[in-house]
Formats: sequence, C-alpha cells, structure tokens
Amino acid sequence: MASEAPNQLGIYLRDRRARLDPAAFGFGGGRRRTPGLRREEVASRANISPTWYTWLEQGRGGAPSADVLDRIAKGMMLTEPEREHLYMLGLGRPPEARYQPVDGITARLQRVLDGMVLSPAIIKTAMWDVVGWNRAATLFLTDYAKLPREERNILRLMFGSDHVRARNEDWDGMARFVVGAFRADVARAGASTSAAVIELVVELSRMSPEFEALWLDNEVVAHGEGIKRIHHPAAGLLAMEFSSFAVEGRPELGMIIYNPASPADADRLRLLLDAPES
Repeated sequence: MASEAPNQLGIYLRDRRARLDPAAFGFGGGRRRTPGLRREEVASRANISPTWYTWLEQGRGGAPSADVLDRIAKGMMLTEPEREHLYMLGLGRPPEARYQPVDGITARLQRVLDGMVLSPAIIKTAMWDVVGWNRAATLFLTDYAKLPREERNILRLMFGSDHVRARNEDWDGMARFVVGAFRADVARAGASTSAAVIELVVELSRMSPEFEALWLDNEVVAHGEGIKRIHHPAAGLLAMEFSSFAVEGRPELGMIIYNPASPADADRLRLLLDAPES
C-alpha cells in the first residue's frame, strides 16, 4: 500500500516555528521542551484559533484561506520569499502581487548596469519611474541624473517633454506601446487601484490629451521586445533593439536593455560613447 503523501505545509510551519526566538517575540523565556514558539503563541500572533493552527500543522481541516496564510506569515515575520513558499504549499499558487514603492537599486544591481558598457540599460518600477541607469543610457535616452527625481518617469517624459517627442521617430507608435505596457505592469504589480497610479493617470490626462485617449482605449501590451529609433543630435538616427527582463528577487522592478539594430548603428553608438564628455 502506498504511503500517504507528507503534509508539506505542516512540515514547513513546524520548521519555521521552531526557528523563532520566544524572547524576541515578547514571550517569556525559561526552559521549554522544544525550541521556538508554541503553537498557541503563533496562533495568538496570527489572530487565529489555536485549534485551527494545530490542524494546519497536522494536515487536517482542508486548505487554508489566503487571509489565514497572510496572518501566519505576518505573525511569524516571514520574508517575502518565505511567504510565497507558504502560499505554494498551502494553495498551490503564489500570493497576489503587492505593490511596494521603490526609491533606488542596490550597489550590486548598479554594477550590473555599469558592466554593459556598449548597451544602454535602465531599471524601472511598475510605475515606470527610472531608478537605475548606465552611462550609455544617459547618452542614448536621457541624462536622468540631471532630472529631479519626480521627472525620472518614462510616461512624464514621453507625454510632457517636447524634447523627447521630437527625438522619437515614431512617437505615436511608441506612446501607444508605452501606455499599454504601463497598464499591464501596474496590474501585474497589484497597483492598478493604488493612489499613486490613480494620481499619475489623472496628472498625465490633464497634461496630455493623447495620453488620456490612449488610456481610455484600455489597450494592454506585453513589454517584451521591439525597436526604438531615436534622432540623436550628435549620432543621427539610431535604431536600437530593446528587450525587457524581470529582476530576480525584485518583482517590482524591470530592466530594459538596448542593443544596436545593425552594424552601422553599433558604429554610431560606439562613436557616441567614445566622444569626450562635455
């Protein structure tokens, strides 16, 4: 007879519970028969019944709700990867995305950008705020370091800057693409109804009738890859292929990398990068 499958959720909960220091959670120290928190202490922190929590560890009572898993994750102070694993074990799916504002990137991630000397690259948030860039990006796109923080937003630049509009060869097509990709990004990040997104959409709609019309079209596109053509004042027309990548461990961030679309574009970009800085 085949043995019953192990209760992986219960095993994980017991393991996490055993690693918690009672004193750090405000529970009396003293001698305990087993390490970690007691079941009733976890239940108290999670605001669920001790019986229900015990059943979860024992594999009884059916699948927990997302709310119960969130309460347990908060009560145990699980990290985001640990919370995601808890969901996978309890419900067979990851948790719904929770948008978190981002102010910047790590030094390690910045070194990744800087290592791509011949490829303009940026890192953006789900709100399309640019929070990281390399030198090639400042020459090909925009010198983000010279902009106030609130203006380092691709949508604000696309719809509010005459300079950016003039440099994009196909501004209409690129604007439609950007709005559709932005809509998909904020939905994926669980931020569609957040105050920050609503405020940005209202601001852009007031600023630009073109944005308002595109937003009301409700078009959604995948921001995977494409070609961007820029009229550069020093290098002339540059055609660059772009590809988008998720940043592992940072679901709220995305990386866009540009590469020359032809050998001639590569030569023009190289001359631009080799030119002395003014």
